[in-house]
Amino acid sequence: MSFEFPLPDVGEGLTEADIVAWKVAPGDTVTVNQILVEIETAKSLVELPSPQAGTVGALLVEEGQTIEVGTPIIRFGGDDANTEAAPASADAPASGSAEKSVDASGDADGGATLVGYGAKETSSKRRPRKGASVPAPAAPAASAAPVASAAQAAEAAAPAPAAAPAAQAQSSSTPAPAAQSQSASAAASPSKPLAKPPVRKLAKDLGVDLSQVTPTGPRGDVTRDDVHAAANRTAAPTSGATAPAAASASDQGALEERIPFKGVTKMMAKAMVDSAFTMPHVTEFLDVDVTETMAMVRRLKSTKFLGEDVKVSPLLIVAKAVAWAVGRNPRINSCLEGDEIVVKKYVNLGIAAATPRGLIVPNIKNAQAMGLGELAQGIQDLTALARSGKTPPADQAGGTITITNVGVFGVDAGTPIINPGEAAILAFGQVRKKPWVVDDEIVPREITTLSVSADHRVVDGEIISKFLADVGRGLEDPTLMLA
Repeated sequence: MSFEFPLPDVGEGLTEADIVAWKVAPGDTVTVNQILVEIETAKSLVELPSPQAGTVGALLVEEGQTIEVGTPIIRFGGDDANTEAAPASADAPASGSAEKSVDASGDADGGATLVGYGAKETSSKRRPRKGASVPAPAAPAASAAPVASAAQAAEAAAPAPAAAPAAQAQSSSTPAPAAQSQSASAAASPSKPLAKPPVRKLAKDLGVDLSQVTPTGPRGDVTRDDVHAAANRTAAPTSGATAPAAASASDQGALEERIPFKGVTKMMAKAMVDSAFTMPHVTEFLDVDVTETMAMVRRLKSTKFLGEDVKVSPLLIVAKAVAWAVGRNPRINSCLEGDEIVVKKYVNLGIAAATPRGLIVPNIKNAQAMGLGELAQGIQDLTALARSGKTPPADQAGGTITITNVGVFGVDAGTPIINPGEAAILAFGQVRKKPWVVDDEIVPREITTLSVSADHRVVDGEIISKFLADVGRGLEDPTLMLA
């Protein structure tokens, strides 16, 4: 008996995911909870475990494809395969952020499913997979040639009473009517070449006839390289006027990179658009003398006071200052829910992290209750997990206020967009030595610029200003935060 495992909802309420990398191949024997595939949702990378033991019959989805939840992704067993239902086990290994325990009740075919992922009822009608062969419809009796499209089929099969008499009345040297010529051309033309819309546009721009291009794609489709190769082969145009344009378009295409707009990047973009166009942002700036903060960072690094393996950076003191300033200005740590402003007495401190897969904002829970050591370890763990691309959704939910460290990129300041569900975000700029007035004398000091964007529906200028000033005071003199 065979069993098909559908893409489950991994507990994030998302409707689709990308297949990143298969960890098994057809013919492999797998055990319960062995990792089958790595997928990417709009929030993170997730490893899916096997719901049963058995032999892999086929991988139903290729790497790189985006599929909906519920789409079969792998088939176990076959007529001669040994496929066993997953036993209930409290000691089954887990991996990734998806639920890994196994339901002991399996389905009628003996295949168990992940907890919360019910097996789908077998249906006599199944949507064909991409790349699978599909029986062709019967050709019209009038022609044995394949029909290029449904519209052309209708045109080829439609009677043309006006065209036939006209053709008989004309001499052999007279061209056939346009309708009859188009109908014959449609019936005799080959099937429409397989190509994605961007590839079709490129072919149009380069003047390449897709029907004359040899496809090399995995499903017999024409790729961008195929189009460029065809354009290069036909570089000698029939008209000298079109040669420069075709060559220019070819050169431009070769120098372009197209990045899929999906996953974490697409989710981040949606969140930023929602925030920018639903919240009236206001931003304030403050230059701060952080000489004492930088001296504190250097002492903590040299003494290993917070631990041998704990990394200390200026961001640690900024995080402590933000949590301290929130305690003095709690309204900044709020959000708008319907007709209520919800002021939160806890600080789930978000740290905006640029990862290879896009921008995410995981947060440190209850940062207001942490000492420097705990906060440093929290930032270190959060950053390492974000860089791996495997930050679980729970770590990205429930944030109350965010820090974005633009200084690591050599930037002085910015106007950051507020993370949805929060009321404020603080940008921390680079630290540079500048001339500064101390006791009426100009001396070199280490200076940074802080900027705060806030939701002006929830907080007014006074609250924003007081919060920003308190963060600045905490960084100018860190001993104030000990009070």
